[in-house]
Amino acid sequence: MADQVEETSVPRESFIEKIKEKIHDDSSSSSDEETEKPKPSVSDPPPKPKIWRIFGRQEPVHKILGGGKPADVLLWKDKKVSAGILGTVTAIWILFEVMGYPLLTFVCHALIVTLGVLFVWSNASSFISNSRPRIPEVSISEELMLNIALSIRYEINRGLRSLREIATGHSLQKFLIVIGCFWVLSIVGSSCSLLTLVYVDFLMMFTIPYLYDKYEDKVDPLAEKATIEVKRHYSVFDEKVLSKIPKGVGKDKKH
Repeated sequence: MADQVEETSVPRESFIEKIKEKIHDDSSSSSDEETEKPKPSVSDPPPKPKIWRIFGRQEPVHKILGGGKPADVLLWKDKKVSAGILGTVTAIWILFEVMGYPLLTFVCHALIVTLGVLFVWSNASSFISNSRPRIPEVSISEELMLNIALSIRYEINRGLRSLREIATGHSLQKFLIVIGCFWVLSIVGSSCSLLTLVYVDFLMMFTIPYLYDKYEDKVDPLAEKATIEVKRHYSVFDEKVLSKIPKGVGKDKKH
């Protein structure tokens, strides 16, 4: 009888010891996990708040402009090339607009001077033992011309699709924006010539992207406030005027 009691007490004690070991292992593993967890560093700076960007852009201005050499020229990364192009365009504008030099007269005078120089050079080369002038030949690959034609066709079709969408009345907001832009252009066109308008656009291309890229952190908050204000005024205009315009008759009901 005593032997049976001893036999039953042994597995109980071993069972209790296993439970204690299990609890000890769990507590040790949880303490190890707590020590392994990285503590937040006090020196890490807080995350910067997300800044609203104009037109909802997410990429830098250089990449939006296409990157490469054209973006470098517009953002004045290469100041010599940018200044040279802008100076040439300014000289052309002063020559034709300010001084009133007719384009056809300028082309004829330039051809007269060029042909005169080449004629004198060709005839004088036999006396001074110098090589005759070489007139370069223009060679453009068919692939390049095909790509240019396809790009022009794509842009024209995209513009026609946009005009078709606006003309069919799918978006009243776009319709009013386009009408307003055409009205502003008509006013500007009546006060200046086409050459001056092209020069002003060219000047804006070389100044606005550069200034925005330099002061974008100051411009974007102001643009956000202006956008909110415009949307508020448009909502009031929509509520008082546009919403009262009768809509077109829908599709005929099927009998």
